[in-house]
Amino acid sequence: MRANPSPWTYIPSLYFLEGLPYIIINTVSVVLYADLGFPNDQIAFWTGWLYLPWTLKMFWSPLVDGHSTKRRWLLGAQTAMAAVFLLLAGLTTYNAFSYAQHLNNLTFFSLSLFGFLAGAFVSATLDIATDGYYLLALSAPQQGAFVGIRTIFYRLAMIFGSGILVAATGSLTNRASTGSWDIVAWPYNWALMFLFLAILFAAGALAHRFVLPQPAADGPAQAPGRNAWSDAFKTYFTQKNMLYILIFILFYRLGDALLEKIVPLFLLRGAEEGALGLSVQSYGLIKGTLGLGAIIAGNLAGGWLLGRYGFRKCIWPFAIILILPNFFYIYMAYARPGVALTAVLITLEHLGNGLALMAFSVFIMYISQGKYKTSHYAISTGIMALGMMVPSMLSGKWQMQLGYGPYFVLVAFISLCTLAVIPLTRKIKSIEETEKAFQTHKMHIGDAD
Repeated sequence: MRANPSPWTYIPSLYFLEGLPYIIINTVSVVLYADLGFPNDQIAFWTGWLYLPWTLKMFWSPLVDGHSTKRRWLLGAQTAMAAVFLLLAGLTTYNAFSYAQHLNNLTFFSLSLFGFLAGAFVSATLDIATDGYYLLALSAPQQGAFVGIRTIFYRLAMIFGSGILVAATGSLTNRASTGSWDIVAWPYNWALMFLFLAILFAAGALAHRFVLPQPAADGPAQAPGRNAWSDAFKTYFTQKNMLYILIFILFYRLGDALLEKIVPLFLLRGAEEGALGLSVQSYGLIKGTLGLGAIIAGNLAGGWLLGRYGFRKCIWPFAIILILPNFFYIYMAYARPGVALTAVLITLEHLGNGLALMAFSVFIMYISQGKYKTSHYAISTGIMALGMMVPSMLSGKWQMQLGYGPYFVLVAFISLCTLAVIPLTRKIKSIEETEKAFQTHKMHIGDAD
């Protein structure tokens, strides 16, 4: 291992492996359960609980801050993630056997949900360690330069997981055939997907063991005679303008929270249910090809614009771009467009999200400063997860009561509250102070040297 390797040698892979479990656990689980025939309200409610570890991670993030090194924590979490996916591969294989034997598959739903929940706790810990390591391994100018790169690879992982990986999994079997076209019999294809993920994380943990540098500052943050846990929370919740920070974090992505579980179901369910009836392959290809390019373009554009014009000038147009695609789903629910137009609208949604969510990433980074910056970042993302968890749990029941069209109308108008919280950002002094510090170092959020 070189003493000071370029961040290019490890930042992309670190954030790709950080983002992948999140999307598998919170979105691909929805596709899996939909493909296996579970009802919408059951899927949305129970998979909504999977946000819980990301909500609670703020409570154990000081333990990560105060014990051992971030490098050891993230390597351990990547290894544990490989074990979780191996467990899910075994459970899914059991479920496929149950289908073949006409057994009750509710046992699989319960066991796999606990498997996903265990993975969520590991993934939340991986988030804490990876983000903390980023803040310690990179200098202040490098942090500003690579914030766009890390966001791109995090989002690439999300598109890969919900797009390319799902499409590949669906292509392994042809549900319309009698089995002669199957590469892998349904639903064994899902077990193969989890096995691939287990191998990927095991290989990633092994590679990072040799590649990651060991920053001199990477050690327990706890000061002698002081409690790291209480210190981290006290310094976070006593910072200026805390109420405005909380409101912004909870409500900026409210529309996303209400759509996250329902959109995959809307795209995959049949026309007789008022949905679009895409195949698993089509769903994955749209997410993983056009969506992939759009998310990269959105992140790059967002990073460049934030670096050039600053957070305060960009946040208003970015917020409008974030909520605009919510109205696309009203059109799709009532017009039932073909696959081509659906692909265009979803691509535009990814482009807008890639652009707008860069501002949210920068917001959290700006308010996570000081000795406990790792814990502060984790607390912020935990609060965000709470804002995603509760609406997503309710979304399935509301959708089944209203139907897809009226539900999307309701979501579109609720999401307008995003615009109501934007003025609060002008009252948060730490944003202006941190942005000035970044400009002093001549940092450009969208570029990397």
